Amino acid sequence: MRAPFQVLIFPFIKDQGEYYYCLLRRADLNIWQAIAGGGENLETPLEAAKRESFEEASINPDSNFIRLSSTTTIPAVNIKGLLWNDVIMIPEIAFAVELESRDIVISKEHAEYQWDIYEKTKTKLKYDSNKSALWELDYRLKNGLKDAENNRQNVIKYYSK
Repeated sequence: MRAPFQVLIFPFIKDQGEYYYCLLRRADLNIWQAIAGGGENLETPLEAAKRESFEEASINPDSNFIRLSSTTTIPAVNIKGLLWNDVIMIPEIAFAVELESRDIVISKEHAEYQWDIYEKTKTKLKYDSNKSALWELDYRLKNGLKDAENNRQNVIKYYSK
């Protein structure tokens, strides 16, 4: 059963001091995006991110996954397989995954994949949520801020006052 959330995952690699990000071109929509998919059954968002990364790009679930602060809500009507009539918007939770190699094997859901630096990668993205998550990831990596948990906790404390 489809869970009422979406995950977004940006694979990245550091090569000769430069960060490269992977985008996949959807075969059905002909758009470039990060790995994306929904939770199933009682999965946590991290479990869903690991499963989707493996299903769509053969990424080892034991890889280094990083939870980003970037989240958004997206219309449920745009999600294939969502069966609830009363769910209008669902959260999209962003992750990144650090890889040791650029070699991935994509599923039939995608026509091709491409690695590039931030400046070129961002221009190919259609969805604002992908652009925001990529910006955050690039900023975190270039400034040594891989852990987004402190940011989330500080925001929660601020709004809990």
